[in-house]
Amino acid sequence: MSAPDRSDAADRVDVAIVGGGLVGASLAVALAPLGLKVALVESTAADAERQPSFDDRTTALGNGSRQVFESLGLWDTLAPQAAPIRRIHVSDAGRFGFARLEAPALDLDAFGFVLTNRVLGAALRERLAALPGLDLRMPARCTAVTLRPDCVELTTDPGERPLRARLAVAADGAGSSLRAAAGLEASTEDYRQVAIVAHVLASQPSDGTAYERFTPQGPFAVLPLAGGAWGVVWTLAPADAERMLALPDAEYLAELQRAFGWRAGRFLKVGTRNAYPLKLVRAAAVTGARVALVGNAAQGLHPVAGQGFNLGLRDVATLAEILSDALRATPRVDGTDDAGTRVDVGAPAVLAQYAARRVSDRDGMVRFTDGLVKLFGDERPGVPWARDLGLLLFDLSPTAKRALSRLSWGFGGRTPRLARGAGPAADA
Repeated sequence: MSAPDRSDAADRVDVAIVGGGLVGASLAVALAPLGLKVALVESTAADAERQPSFDDRTTALGNGSRQVFESLGLWDTLAPQAAPIRRIHVSDAGRFGFARLEAPALDLDAFGFVLTNRVLGAALRERLAALPGLDLRMPARCTAVTLRPDCVELTTDPGERPLRARLAVAADGAGSSLRAAAGLEASTEDYRQVAIVAHVLASQPSDGTAYERFTPQGPFAVLPLAGGAWGVVWTLAPADAERMLALPDAEYLAELQRAFGWRAGRFLKVGTRNAYPLKLVRAAAVTGARVALVGNAAQGLHPVAGQGFNLGLRDVATLAEILSDALRATPRVDGTDDAGTRVDVGAPAVLAQYAARRVSDRDGMVRFTDGLVKLFGDERPGVPWARDLGLLLFDLSPTAKRALSRLSWGFGGRTPRLARGAGPAADA
């Protein structure tokens, strides 16, 4: 006896996004102009204060990412709270190697802009609430995933009708449950480092300079924030990180002063300190049967050089562009099926394009960030001397500096239209 047809008991959509953090929310906004039926499943309530992804960690948006948000119509909201990076100072702590980058010398207004995740999240949540037709399941957890030949069925709790999506997108982080349900393996390398993140006030307000200092325990970044504060990302061994979290504020500031020096003057006040263990998580493939991975579900990077979210945003921009191209190639015919469009956005050919477009950028950025961490953590005889010499040679090379300044446009492959100032549906 055949099972009863339960298609009337499910909500059919073109795309279901699992995870409403920075990357998942950005994808929902990017897909809005395409006329697709989209659902977004997020486990926390629509309150930026409670969303774990929308915390006080800082994100350095490169110019390519800034352009994506400008194309999405969000930059005017973000700009007043974004601190420009006009100078970068890189050094090997306690050694002779250093490099300096000046944006005007490379014909740039800024290398990028620093915002807190809380600011980014609030802007995205406000836009999500205004999107007509978005099936916003928040708070809701995805409790079951069933892969079918023509769709992915997602069961959510609380008990709304299941979702049947032609394409399910995993935007649920490095420990993605959707990735696991799709049978996509991921490797994890523990750096045995913990990032202590805090905002501090100093006697010298931030002036557009970003500092990246490499220490034997890991990278140490001090970044400008809007309003003159500084964002500190201090990478330490786990035991030292635990000790640093437990220190009273005055002792933490004294330790910070000893480690960083006086380039920002005297450190006066610190906000809440939070700890984040650092691992490299990389999916073996970014697509499966009717499933695509974006952001940390595809690759979770070390925060050195601040490229993780920029890479994830290019995942978003590329996927939106490929779905747009698929829609243009097959004109929409209203009423042909429950989702209202003839185009199968989860077809193997569509997903193959996404995988092919992301491979060079993704592989290059993983190698770059992982290589930096390991190079500056290598204390074997001769290695520190060689890397410091390399830093000095880099400092003398305008060509090398120009290449580094273009990282946020992608490590290889075609730049997505959203990062070139056009919507995903515009002509290439």
